[in-house]
Amino acid sequence: MILAGDIGGTTTRLAWFDASGGRLQLTSAHDYPSRDYAGLDAIAREFVGTDGHPIDHAAFGIAGPVRAGRVATTNLPWTVDAGKLSAALGVAAVSLLNDVEANVYGIAALPPGDFAVLNAGDVNACGNVAVIAAGTGLGEAGAVRDGGRLVPFACEGGHADFAPRDPLEMELLEHLRQRFGHVSWERVVSGPGLCNIYAFLRDSGRGTELPWVRERMHEGDAAAAIAQAAIAGQCELCRQALERFVSLYAAEAGNLALKVMAVGGVYLGGGIAPKILDALTGPAFMRAFPAKGRMQALLEAMPVRVVLNDHAALLGVARYAALRAGLSDPALGVGKA
Repeated sequence: MILAGDIGGTTTRLAWFDASGGRLQLTSAHDYPSRDYAGLDAIAREFVGTDGHPIDHAAFGIAGPVRAGRVATTNLPWTVDAGKLSAALGVAAVSLLNDVEANVYGIAALPPGDFAVLNAGDVNACGNVAVIAAGTGLGEAGAVRDGGRLVPFACEGGHADFAPRDPLEMELLEHLRQRFGHVSWERVVSGPGLCNIYAFLRDSGRGTELPWVRERMHEGDAAAAIAQAAIAGQCELCRQALERFVSLYAAEAGNLALKVMAVGGVYLGGGIAPKILDALTGPAFMRAFPAKGRMQALLEAMPVRVVLNDHAALLGVARYAALRAGLSDPALGVGKA
């Protein structure tokens, strides 16, 4: 049995996968609120203790830069060490990889029905792939096409400098610079990023905050409250914030696509994209994505898809563990990413 985990700033999802017969079968999974625990080892021991399966292989996808089997999580006060986790779980070895890199491994094992198409692109597209995933933070990764296979790699591009495109975004940059100092793309393309855009538009007099929206933001997930009010057409300020968010998401997706020459496709992963699919399928995303001057035609030919399967990263972690263990590739024959 493979113990797999997808660790994000908000939710940690652990699962058991049966890798017999050359296929991965999810047998059980459970979500944990990440911030309710002192670290991953506590969650993993609780999960393993509940199900009681023997662990043959274990791997975890984590939001943050993994170096030498260790990662200090970006949006959690955790440090995860593969050696210590291995000892805590009583398993010979534990693998750690970046969570968006895990998405790349998972995409190759998903059927066509697990994607929503934002841009069909070239029907014969084949080449490098990019994944950009907005959630609690902004994760980015890619894969290089090596013959008939994709070789995933992690990066931390979400923390690169935010680049404004018009006078309003120049004001947004200055607004955020005064608050944070360094302003990365994650400050505008993430759940907190949507809230930052909303607050800037409100505080700069570009919209009026509705009392019931403010209450919903304070009571629960503030970004979700903004997005839901925008999509339902209930709040003009929320609509403006979400439209700008979608445009910025597209702009950075286009930046990433150029940097990794993602002619094989660009995928939107993470928790936000499926929830705002109605906004992503509107004109704002595909107007901003290819708007790169002389490179516009190149970007217009790239397929762009939203990953709808919320187990994609978890599946990718399990696939990575299977490959590391020398098992047959569970994605073989499923289709190219």
